[in-house]
Amino acid sequence: MEFDITFPGGKRVDAQINGWSIATDQAPRSGGEGSAPEPYMLFLASLGTCAGIYVLGFCQSRELPTDGLRITQHLEWEGHKLSKVRFDIHLPEGFPEKYRDAVVRAAEMCAVKRTLEEPPAFETRTLPA
Repeated sequence: MEFDITFPGGKRVDAQINGWSIATDQAPRSGGEGSAPEPYMLFLASLGTCAGIYVLGFCQSRELPTDGLRITQHLEWEGHKLSKVRFDIHLPEGFPEKYRDAVVRAAEMCAVKRTLEEPPAFETRTLPA
């Protein structure tokens, strides 16, 4: 799998994958135009949306109610370092009590979270133009 990372101007850095274009920019305070999320914000959002797809899939596969289902993602910092991420799963009214622990386990299956728990090796190199 490959992503093609391009530089369309200013502080924009975009990624193309499978016909999709994912735009990023820097905030004006960092010299960008604020035209798209910063890369780190997309990374943080990927944690919550990944947990969300597992929670949604769990509920849908059991035909459980999803009206009003949502996740609030809380971030804690020690200085400039992210120290803790907490997900609060807001269950719909009438959600069966017997599935409360299981829906938490489903959220914890998030592939992004699991990748952070066992990070890959990184390699950066230059190639001729």
